[in-house]
Amino acid sequence: MALNAKWDELFGTGDSGARMSLASTEPAGGAGGGGGGGEADLKADEGPWTKSGGVAAELRTSTSSSLTDLTTANEGVAGATAGFASGDTLTTVLETWKNRLTAVRDECGRLDPALRSAGRDFGEREADTRRKIAAESPAPAQKKEG
Repeated sequence: MALNAKWDELFGTGDSGARMSLASTEPAGGAGGGGGGGEADLKADEGPWTKSGGVAAELRTSTSSSLTDLTTANEGVAGATAGFASGDTLTTVLETWKNRLTAVRDECGRLDPALRSAGRDFGEREADTRRKIAAESPAPAQKKEG
């Protein structure tokens, strides 16, 4: 069986009427099942990526501040609870929260530059693609006056 025939069998319209397509790529009123009705053009914008990086940076800062507040609020707790059965439990809970907040802070610190970099990459690729398309597109026809 030829590749095209096999492809049609697996993903084409065939007898079942089923077909494979990317979500939201069908024009409004089209036969696709995506239901998006949006434009068929894929657009990459650095804005959401940069904004997400900023949110990660803000979360890193607030988490770091929370870690400091948690540590400060618990200074002296171990000495004040000496002899009580709950002392060890409080220390365990404190360490657990410190570990969790540290993990969140560190992950946000990793995500911020990665998200911003992804945004720059998308923006650069979008601009490169537009330039390449423009360079390969035929010049528009000039109207003759007369």
